[in-house]
Amino acid sequence: MAGVLTRLPTRTGPVPWYARPATGGGVDPVVPPPSEAGPFPPGTTGAAAPQHGHPNRVRQSLRIAGDLGREVFAGAELGDTFSFASLLDPRLVVMTQHPDHVRSLFTADPEVAPSLAGESPVRPVVGLSVLTAVGQQHRRRRKLMMPSFHGEAIARYREEIRDATARHLDRWTTGRAFPLAATTQAITLDVIMSGVFGIDHRADPAEARLRHVVRRTLELSTSPVARFGELLNLDREESVGPQRWVVARLDLAMYDVIARRRAAHEPGARHDILSLLLDVRDEDGAPLTDRELRNELLTLVLAGHETTANTIAWTFERLLRTPAAHDRLRDVVRSGEDPDGYVEATITESMRARPVVPLIGRRVRVPWQLGDVVAPADSRVLIGILLLHHRADLYPDPFRFAPERFLGRRPGAHEWVPFGGGTRRCLGAALAMEELRIVVPEIARRADLVVDDPAPERPVSRNVTMIPARGGRVRATSLRA
Repeated sequence: MAGVLTRLPTRTGPVPWYARPATGGGVDPVVPPPSEAGPFPPGTTGAAAPQHGHPNRVRQSLRIAGDLGREVFAGAELGDTFSFASLLDPRLVVMTQHPDHVRSLFTADPEVAPSLAGESPVRPVVGLSVLTAVGQQHRRRRKLMMPSFHGEAIARYREEIRDATARHLDRWTTGRAFPLAATTQAITLDVIMSGVFGIDHRADPAEARLRHVVRRTLELSTSPVARFGELLNLDREESVGPQRWVVARLDLAMYDVIARRRAAHEPGARHDILSLLLDVRDEDGAPLTDRELRNELLTLVLAGHETTANTIAWTFERLLRTPAAHDRLRDVVRSGEDPDGYVEATITESMRARPVVPLIGRRVRVPWQLGDVVAPADSRVLIGILLLHHRADLYPDPFRFAPERFLGRRPGAHEWVPFGGGTRRCLGAALAMEELRIVVPEIARRADLVVDDPAPERPVSRNVTMIPARGGRVRATSLRA
């Protein structure tokens, strides 16, 4: 792809994107100008996306790894679509933020525009699973997992969510600052462990060890060594370097759980996800291998709790820096009445302002039109969720945290996409929303929280996620039963 290098000397100005002040404008959206998008006739060419940043792939990748938000907001100054150099691909990577472009990619035939999840940096950790598989493999695995995340299954998880929330909030004390993400990770990890393994992890030593290893892995994942390990494992299917040691520890704990459960398994006797997978047989009547079980279970445990936990942490990071919104939420949940749906609006706004997964993508197998730009065949095309959620035409005054923008209004399917979309929409979206609807109001009901630093927390990257640098640090000034 050709393209003229455009340098941006201001690099989004002296104020970081996450600290930009609200302007106090309205919140009523307008419709963005339509933009044509979709497969382009074979053999044709069109304008290339303007290039942002440094032409050197290593330097550009390091800058993105160091401050993803700064880089993508700077690139967005070039228009709806731009490109950048990356270690992931010898050609320029294209990024877009227009809802029409998002629609074209979400509704495309997966054979024509397959997900980039198969090339994800999490692949060396979780292996081939429902998260990283593409095409027919993904459809098969998704169908296998779907019953565990809808309807009656969510109702079964509801009691565990409430119990885990109460159990961990009961440990809070007043006066001491702490990262809220530590509590929310403990809650959501308890929930997913219960759903996946169906045993109280506190009573089973093998699962308790696995839980400890998972928590320790997440604690280490933002260290400089871990960031180096991610770069070292780009485009690999098996881990090398420091990451290999971490994965080996996860494997030791996970395979121990699988072996114990295989030995004690009685077909049809239980309804947890591991029991369901142990009962599965392929077309030839063979059960899933230990490796296949490991990949799916590790994906569910890691991806099934960490994103939700950080969404809750981000929600209070935003609320506590927007006192009017925090006071209104607290008043609503303590009154026991929410006729306007303010809790739901607050959750929706939090996921707009701080999407935990800021980017997703497709590899277009044919030339793909994105407005006046055409991405060549076999290009990586990224959807900038963070950019889409901060479009001033969709969300006026986009840097203002304003739950009222969603009162009486549901966001468009291609305008609010924290769970992705199309056939790749997050399998655990229903469970995540159930956790948010229980945990967020319960924290607001039981605790009066303040922050020890009024400045917004800086987002940092952890693999494919964007988390608060200080874990959503809070202090409880008073607590309620």
